[in-house]
Amino acid sequence: MNWPLLWQGFLETCMMTVSASVISYMIGLPLGVLLVITRKDGIRPAPTFNTVLGAIINFLRSIPFILLIAMLIPVTRVVMGTTIGTTAAVFPLVISASPYVARVVESSLLEVDHGVIEASQSMGSSTWQIITKVLIPEAVPSLINGAAVAVTTILAYTAMVSAVGGGGVGAYAITKGYQRGKKYYDFMYCASAVLVLMVQIITITGTRLTRRLDHRIR
Repeated sequence: MNWPLLWQGFLETCMMTVSASVISYMIGLPLGVLLVITRKDGIRPAPTFNTVLGAIINFLRSIPFILLIAMLIPVTRVVMGTTIGTTAAVFPLVISASPYVARVVESSLLEVDHGVIEASQSMGSSTWQIITKVLIPEAVPSLINGAAVAVTTILAYTAMVSAVGGGGVGAYAITKGYQRGKKYYDFMYCASAVLVLMVQIITITGTRLTRRLDHRIR
């Protein structure tokens, strides 16, 4: 077992997952908010805009990640300067994860009691105040739970970037284990165990934070 290489792959996976998750939420959170407030019964109804935005998000979500990587190669080269390596892999990860995050955020915000929103509107709160002081704060537990799911999804995607020369634990499992034959399958199994452990840590952390912050659970 090549522990230094596995450790390097672990660090690369963490870098890709954290970077892609942060950027995806910077894009997906505003999109999710827009999807909610522009609904027919939203605080700023804009049905046409909502339909177009929803269609774009659904289109991007429907493309399998491995195909999206290949489709984005020319764009990735322009944006990142290269199509090989862990840094380049962040771009397709963000493009794939942002629409997913937008839907996760939308689902969380829709759980907020509409009566609370109406009360804020009756008190003369602006759209920005309702978003920042009512919608998002009230949805924090659900947003955290959704974030745990989103991050684990992004983590799973990092295992596929080896197809375009990306690094990480997934690349270690494929290049050092699977492609070298049965004699080296222990490399693949060990790398898979690392990914499973990472998913469990993220999931458990998200669940505990959700329970701690959810005022409905006492």
